[in-house]
Amino acid sequence: MGIYQDQVLPRLTDAVMSRQEFTPIRARVSAALRGEVLEIGFGSGLNVPHYPAAVTRVRAVDPATAGRRLAAKRVAASPVPVEYVGLDGQELPLDPASVDHALTTWTLCTIPHVERALSEVYRVLRPGGSLHFVEHGRSPDFRVARWQDRLTSLQRRLAGGCHLNRSIGQLVADSGLDLTRMENYYAKGPKPFGYMFEGTATKT
Repeated sequence: MGIYQDQVLPRLTDAVMSRQEFTPIRARVSAALRGEVLEIGFGSGLNVPHYPAAVTRVRAVDPATAGRRLAAKRVAASPVPVEYVGLDGQELPLDPASVDHALTTWTLCTIPHVERALSEVYRVLRPGGSLHFVEHGRSPDFRVARWQDRLTSLQRRLAGGCHLNRSIGQLVADSGLDLTRMENYYAKGPKPFGYMFEGTATKT
């Protein structure tokens, strides 16, 4: 990982994703978490203030060392213990059926082999456990999707591998998890960057 991705990009991401409009989304997606939680793409810890009291521990996965420094104050202020367990969501150093829930927020767009990462989530979830997610991805509007296809190459270079055009709902459904809730909407800003997938998928 180069200096830009390890040191500069986490700070830029923290600034962009700290915007107030994302706060209620983070709160909604985190509300039903409990027990042992895996968070892939922990970043600067922006979800930490939204962990419910029912969460007993968070196992955090993130490749950027700068993100950990940015997260330090949020982690220290939280009653929920956070343990860093890995750098790569594609290879989780966890036992099968070892977590109650998993959380991703604007993360699946950047993972190179996202299908492998979702397979890992399935593996480590306990039966009845769920993936709680909000991601951006491919719009059903062909005009927006066309721009997403055009812009993804540049977006990947500037934003740590971020794909604008992934069909997140289909990827989650194909992982073996049962997609029990999903809402789609546009966030504020240019539509190619803001088509959202918010939902829950359960391991039955």
